[in-house]
Amino acid sequence: MTKMKMTPAERRLRARIGAHTSWVNTENRSARTLPARLALEAKFEREADPDNKLTPPERARAAENLRKAHYARMALRSAQVRRQRAMGGV
Repeated sequence: MTKMKMTPAERRLRARIGAHTSWVNTENRSARTLPARLALEAKFEREADPDNKLTPPERARAAENLRKAHYARMALRSAQVRRQRAMGGV
């Protein structure tokens, strides 16, 4: 029997099943996501102070502002897309 290629929608569903199954088997969600959270914070700190000239408290404040701006941009984009969809757009 030949194997049929999956459509993109089927691949997404298969990935979603795998992700949900993986999270069911994760005892400590916080520990699992810690490396990603630390990496994102480090990225904001590098962007805030690429030449490493700020003091640690100044760098932390600048990184926090970059993080807040990042999430505000995401919220704005989400609101724009929701409005567009409500008006019958894509």
